[in-house]
Amino acid sequence: MVANVSVAGDGQVTVHRVVCAVDCGTVINPKIVEAQMIGGIVFGLTATLKSLITVDKGRVQQGNFDDFALLRMDEVPKIDVHLAASNKPPSGIGEVGVPPIAPAVINAIFAATGKRLRSLPVDFDKLAG
Repeated sequence: MVANVSVAGDGQVTVHRVVCAVDCGTVINPKIVEAQMIGGIVFGLTATLKSLITVDKGRVQQGNFDDFALLRMDEVPKIDVHLAASNKPPSGIGEVGVPPIAPAVINAIFAATGKRLRSLPVDFDKLAG
């Protein structure tokens, strides 16, 4: 997976494009595999960029989706999914789109800023300036 990002002066990160390649054996329905990958990438981007849980006096401050940030439709980047040709048996797709997106975004941020982040979600204050 490769992410194309930009980082604004205030540290805000915009993911413009994600390209991923997947080898899950013989693909029975390419549209289902593509949809599963896109869903996993969007879920993973939410965790990477937005899903901050805060605790005050031992109590989680986020109670529902109205005070827990999620990636919105207008923030979803262009996502290109490439399926590897294979003669191996079908193996399923599951949630393989989730784990690699955070490293792809963090590495793209490093390439853009020279700042190595080591925790999630992204701390935009560390990127500002």
